[in-house]
Amino acid sequence: MPKNKTHSGASKRIRVTGKGKLRRQQAGLRHKLEKKSSRVTRRLSGTAEIAPADVRRVKKLLGR
Repeated sequence: MPKNKTHSGASKRIRVTGKGKLRRQQAGLRHKLEKKSSRVTRRLSGTAEIAPADVRRVKKLLGR
């Protein structure tokens, strides 16, 4: 049976931690930053864990 290919778009956007959790960048930090408060932009600056409902689908895209 052939190997599964990694989805290159997903691999660029998602990082796997040492424990195998999936992390992604928060959305909403690309434009219209003048309107957003400093509090909001600070909150968006970090990474977020992928929702449990999506983990199975994302792992399949990453070939895991």
